[in-house]
Amino acid sequence: MNRDLSSPVPWRRSLRASHARRLQRARRRRRALRGRAGVTLAAAVFSVAAAGAFAQDAATPLAPGVQSTDSVQALQKKLGVTADGVYGPKTRAAVKRFQRAHGLAVDGVAGPQTLAALGLGSGDAATGTDETASTSPNDGTLERIAQCESGGDPTAVSADGTYRGKYQFDRETWRQMGGTGDPAAAPEAEQDRIAAKLLAARGTAPWPNCGAALS
Repeated sequence: MNRDLSSPVPWRRSLRASHARRLQRARRRRRALRGRAGVTLAAAVFSVAAAGAFAQDAATPLAPGVQSTDSVQALQKKLGVTADGVYGPKTRAAVKRFQRAHGLAVDGVAGPQTLAALGLGSGDAATGTDETASTSPNDGTLERIAQCESGGDPTAVSADGTYRGKYQFDRETWRQMGGTGDPAAAPEAEQDRIAAKLLAARGTAPWPNCGAALS
């Protein structure tokens, strides 16, 4: 078929077709760019979410009111948890249990009131020392008393409910020695501390039956 090359119609059609092809390619590029941007955004959101989850699960290095790794270890020893020097979820949970058992604000923060209730002053918390360190020579005696009194069970309670915890404290003696709340609900380390303090002050007299067996 012969075409009239002088007619502008074929040229316009060709121009429109070329323009349409360019528009189609541009649209494809935009879709591809949007797809890559979506993947990048999704990856970024996932990374942020993962980082947030990790930060939430990871251990907080130090607690407010506790100023060093040694301080955290001293706190952990009092609470009867692994003394790794990291104020993580397990330590926070132990602090909350202690606070709940002793009528303190349950916030998981080892603040001044909680430290005082644990027998940790600012000097003790800073150096990691505590009262049990000075009574370590009596550890063998306390261990035998605990085995005799409760089988070493920190949650043991006598049949009539009078004597409680690892060393079978009565509530009056427990309070006199600086304990708060229920002896049987206190961390084992706190029971050890109070028992060591009682032993240093009164000898084995507070445990007449088991103490007599040691003499």
